[in-house]
Amino acid sequence: MQGAPVIVVNANTKREQGRKAQLGNIQAAKAVSDIVLTTLGPRSMLKMLLDPMGGIVMTNDGNAILREIDVQHPAAKSMIELARAQDEEVGDGTTSVIILAGEMMVAARPFIEKNIHPTEIVNGYFKALEDSLSILDEIAQQIDTEKKEEVMKALQSCIGTKFAFRWGTLISDLSLQATRIVLRGGNVNKLNLEIKRYAKVEKIPGGTLEESCVLEGVMINKDVTHPRMRREIKNPRIILLDCTLEYKKGESMTNMEMTKESDMTDALQQEINEVALMCNDILKHKPDIVITEKGVSDLAQHFLLKGNVSVIRRVRKTDNTRIARVSGATIVNRPEEIQETDIGTLCGTFEVKKIGDDYFAFFVDCQNPTACSIILRGASKDVLNEMERNLHDCLAVAKNIYQDPKLLPGGGAVEMEVSARLLEKANKVEGLGQLPYKSVAYALEIIPRTLSANCGADTVRVLTELRAKHSETGGLYFGVDGNTGKIAKMNDINVWEPLSVKKQVFKTAIESACMLLRIDDVVSGIKKKQQQSGRQGEEEPQETFGDQRDG
Repeated sequence: MQGAPVIVVNANTKREQGRKAQLGNIQAAKAVSDIVLTTLGPRSMLKMLLDPMGGIVMTNDGNAILREIDVQHPAAKSMIELARAQDEEVGDGTTSVIILAGEMMVAARPFIEKNIHPTEIVNGYFKALEDSLSILDEIAQQIDTEKKEEVMKALQSCIGTKFAFRWGTLISDLSLQATRIVLRGGNVNKLNLEIKRYAKVEKIPGGTLEESCVLEGVMINKDVTHPRMRREIKNPRIILLDCTLEYKKGESMTNMEMTKESDMTDALQQEINEVALMCNDILKHKPDIVITEKGVSDLAQHFLLKGNVSVIRRVRKTDNTRIARVSGATIVNRPEEIQETDIGTLCGTFEVKKIGDDYFAFFVDCQNPTACSIILRGASKDVLNEMERNLHDCLAVAKNIYQDPKLLPGGGAVEMEVSARLLEKANKVEGLGQLPYKSVAYALEIIPRTLSANCGADTVRVLTELRAKHSETGGLYFGVDGNTGKIAKMNDINVWEPLSVKKQVFKTAIESACMLLRIDDVVSGIKKKQQQSGRQGEEEPQETFGDQRDG
């Protein structure tokens, strides 16, 4: 009995403990960051991925690449979550955050191999994060969001690393226009939500990219319900409904007893009268367009056509709210409750156009609209999808600038400056925390190093020169010119990044590295295979304890 081992964990589970688990996590994090290493900067490569449905994704957006990759290792999965969090929070910097987090993990490897306790490493990392955030606030420059060219500086830098850069300022113009239209709603704090809700991207294959535009109004992929209805109306009166314009059937089973031959026609006549009443409630307000989220019967179409009204049916709820924002109409639930104030009159032109094979309804020339449609045209679906991803990033950067109008120099200049200042401060850090503190400073250099490596430049020489520049006073703006791989002043070549994006990159990368370093046990359970013989029909009784048992 004495020598028999005590088995606690199921024999089928795979378990890694202590240093082995930590080194495994570091390796997994590095492997994920290596995937996106070549997609950083203006000279970045694209990745081509096959998704499970057989579609092709071609992109250099860190989040879009990692979203499609299926990984097994738990630490790698949490790294991929970082890119998603970064994308949802600030929209840009997804590649940087993965590369930086991977490098932070690698920087901790020597300490773990020398048996330094992870808590010591984590304390050093958090101290470095605190100091680097205060340095970022110190070197950030305030800009005036009213001046278009100042906002465009940051937007152009965001697009500079993307596929859309070939078309100059096209995408940054679109996103700036759209953000300004949505901003008229006046709520800067909820701008992220508002842009998602009220700036809709419509992709129409065909045409050239130069035809892309932002409408001072809204476009929906719908046609009028009857061919004789008007397809072009100037200054229309618009009524928005979210109810059906058809005869309501009985809720439960309805039996009708007919005793004479005219009963059937009477019943049908009643239906007609009911629909006519509904349409009269609408027609007395003299609308030009009626839009509903539900169905419209042929009979209702007939009555409304007589009143010279164009009808659009089965519009999405989100589209309906956008039309309400541009036309000044209120969405009404029942036709008999319509009031004069609910009718939208701010729309200048309504017209239905045919683009490609589809009909699109345009509500344009509106007075001070607070919602818009961004129309993207392009040769193929792949190009359009990539343009949409670029536009999403650019819109997010525009939102960040309006919420926090501060910029930092790009091109790795910030990372080098923070690195240089952290190394100065490192000597004042006491105890064992000094070594991890220094390693954070060196790890930050991965960004300028990768930028120059992607250009094919001599990385060692470039980094040595950069370190020398940043150790002198006034060297703040020196970074890597991502197109040539040479050292340049960022304020001369106009490469800027929003402060909020950079802060988020630092926070996410260092905090996640700290979280992964504190893991010392990885247990991945393999489910027991059901025994083939004799037990196929039976289901194993589930364990019931706690809340489950008590119902």
